[in-house]
Amino acid sequence: MQVKRLFHLSAVLSLAILLSLAHSEAVYAGDAVKSVWPTKTWLTSSPEQQGMDSSALAQLVAYGASNSFDSLLVVRHGRIVTEAYYAPYTADIPHEMFSSTKAVTSTLLGMVYKDGLLDRLDHPMLDFFANRRVENVDDRKKAITVQNLLDMTSGLDWDQGFEGGKQQSMWDLYRSSHWIQFILDRPMAHSPGEVFNYSNGSPDLISAIITTLTGKLAEDYAREKLFDPLGIVEWHWDRDPQGLTIGEGMLYLLPRDMAKIGYLYLRHGEWEGRRLLPPGWADVLNHRIVNMRASSDPNQSYSNFFWIFPDKRAYMANGKNGQLIVVFPDLDIVVVTTARKQMRYGALIDAVSAAVKSDSALPLNRGAADRLANVIKDVAVEKPTPVGPTSEIASAISGKIYKFPDNNLGIRSLTLFLDDSQPHIEFEVYAPAKYSGSYEVQIGLDGLYRKGSPILSDPNPGRITIAKGTWLDRQTFVIDSQDLGYGEQKKLVLTFNGKKLNAHRTVDGGDGLEGSVDGEQGD
Repeated sequence: MQVKRLFHLSAVLSLAILLSLAHSEAVYAGDAVKSVWPTKTWLTSSPEQQGMDSSALAQLVAYGASNSFDSLLVVRHGRIVTEAYYAPYTADIPHEMFSSTKAVTSTLLGMVYKDGLLDRLDHPMLDFFANRRVENVDDRKKAITVQNLLDMTSGLDWDQGFEGGKQQSMWDLYRSSHWIQFILDRPMAHSPGEVFNYSNGSPDLISAIITTLTGKLAEDYAREKLFDPLGIVEWHWDRDPQGLTIGEGMLYLLPRDMAKIGYLYLRHGEWEGRRLLPPGWADVLNHRIVNMRASSDPNQSYSNFFWIFPDKRAYMANGKNGQLIVVFPDLDIVVVTTARKQMRYGALIDAVSAAVKSDSALPLNRGAADRLANVIKDVAVEKPTPVGPTSEIASAISGKIYKFPDNNLGIRSLTLFLDDSQPHIEFEVYAPAKYSGSYEVQIGLDGLYRKGSPILSDPNPGRITIAKGTWLDRQTFVIDSQDLGYGEQKKLVLTFNGKKLNAHRTVDGGDGLEGSVDGEQGD
């Protein structure tokens, strides 16, 4: 009897231990979601292990192929479940983030605020530029706060074409010799906080404020407070004419490192047990938000340089032509896209949300997994485009120098070498000054891009221009090119007529350097 009791007690204890271990495993598994940190490297997982449908994600990858994506990353529960790179772009090339840079700039300001270097977000903006003589100062300009800058409600007169317009203020800024002074001197169009008006000037002022408060360039402060803690080791960030870090754009990051920025926000501003952002700063959906009055979406809102979609429970860092870091707090997801043309944000958000089927693991779906793997493999291989027959004038124009008067394309001269063993184009440019000089670009004549060496004279180190060309007819040669990781697709249409040449340039997404110029053969 005693033996039976001991056996029974032993069995109960064993069961209790097993249950305890099972509970510990469950708790550990739950904690693991929060404690997965991609500082050194991202973990990967199948979509089904993280409750997502591989078939839906395969459709999303295919959508990217037809919408000029360069990359697509989907992260759930701290693990990459889908990662695609679209040829000829590859994973090791940093990508220009365009205006997604603004969200990094606001993140740095949040860190300045957390460190106590900024006393309050409603601090008057002009206090940080007290040593400058500022034009058009009135009571409204004196009332602009740091938060007004973060919300794009400063009231400064600014045309950037958010809902149409010529983007005149933006181009005037780029042509000015002193960016910060140009922004500060703008007249007032509205009282602060009254009207949302998208402006590159606001984040540039924030960058200058960061430097004033820290004594460091925003990039150097980012290295110490953001990039090093997150394990971001490769980047390039351009500077304005005075050497200040540009707050509105021109930051280059790898797609995997872009995802780390989103993951910091997904984890409420904490990283490996350290609080990097003030409490609540990263909870963007809970912020006081400003309606953008966007004609495409009446609910689209804004806060701290993030675009917010309240009805879809998502927000994003948003850069021109599809450079996005999208955060889904309720779904524990970060999505990164880099691309070469604008996309429908709502369609992307809905597609990602629809791919989520469960908070826990799904059964393995071998067919769906194979479809996803195959489409990722397929988009990584460049497909040749059609090539027309070579014109009989190809040899006659090859090696001839064509010169152009001063023009908005910035082309001083160009020379095609089409009968060379390595077909290429050589050209000189006028302006802007930092791009002036001579360039050589390889041209594929078989429908495939040729990738040259990095352009050493380019202000953004390592940028690689790729190009391919074809004859449309006997007089017209078209060069299709892109700078890998720069988010634009360009075409240069060259029409020959005797010794004369018309050059017409177009850019998908537009950069203000489109148009035509006539030139002719010179010495």
